[in-house]
Parts: sequence; C-alpha cells; structure tokens
Amino acid sequence: MKRGFTLIEMLVVLAILALLLTIVSPRFMHMLQRAKETTLRHDLVTMRDAIDKFYNDKNRYPETLDELVERQYLKSVPPDPITERADTWVITLPPNIDEQGSVFDVHSGSALLAEDGTPYALW
Repeated sequence: MKRGFTLIEMLVVLAILALLLTIVSPRFMHMLQRAKETTLRHDLVTMRDAIDKFYNDKNRYPETLDELVERQYLKSVPPDPITERADTWVITLPPNIDEQGSVFDVHSGSALLAEDGTPYALW
C-alpha cells in the first residue's frame, strides 16, 4: 500500500496556511511601519543634535547636511526611512535672516501621514 497525501488533504493544509498568513501579514506590515517611524524619530533627533552642536561650535548653521558629515558631526546623512532616500530631507532656513548658514532644522520629505494622523513633514 502506498502512503501519501490526498489532494483534499493538501488543499486543506494550504487553506489553513493561507488563513494564517492573512492573519499575520497585517500585523507584520503594522510593525514594519512602526519601525520606520521610530527610525525617523531617532534620525531627526540625531541630525538636530548635530545641527545644534555645529552651531554651538562654529557660531553659525551648516550650509548643507553634507557639511555636518565633512566636519564629522555625523558619520553620514541617513536615508529618510519613509522615502528610503537620503536626498529627500527638507531643510528649514534659520528664522533670523542675519544668521549665517542654511540648515536650521530638518524634516522628512514624505507627503504621507503617520499612524497618528500627523504628516511626517511636520515632525
């Protein structure tokens, strides 16, 4: 007598696997989005801290984010975790036009909304 699985048994197993995947995949996508948001918050804090340290040392703001790397305030300009590119950061100019430099603050270049409903560009 040959031992094996029938077509019905295989279909039942595949249906159970498909059901489990439909339950697990939304949770995975939610956790992936949360990880990106956490990374974005961390990157913004790190870059803003580097801008502040640069200003305290040089008494001016950096001209570009790359200047922070050149002067070793950052190891590299991190990619925006939402857009997944390092060239989409939005730079805010100093509020006082008498201030030297161009990088007062930095924001995400994404037009998307966070899970809490706020735009990433306002973080």
